[in-house]
Amino acid sequence: MLSYAVMFLIIAIIAGALGFSGIAGTASWIAQVLFILFLVLFLLSFFRGRRPL
Repeated sequence: MLSYAVMFLIIAIIAGALGFSGIAGTASWIAQVLFILFLVLFLLSFFRGRRPL
């Protein structure tokens, strides 16, 4: 699950870079939402994955 979170974080960073620079126009809002969402999911899976069961 952590590998999926890292993959989605990379995708969100790329989408965010395109969206923040104005290239995507209306997609910049979507990129910002995805960036924040995947960053939160990455942090949650990172900290939950390090906890022993």
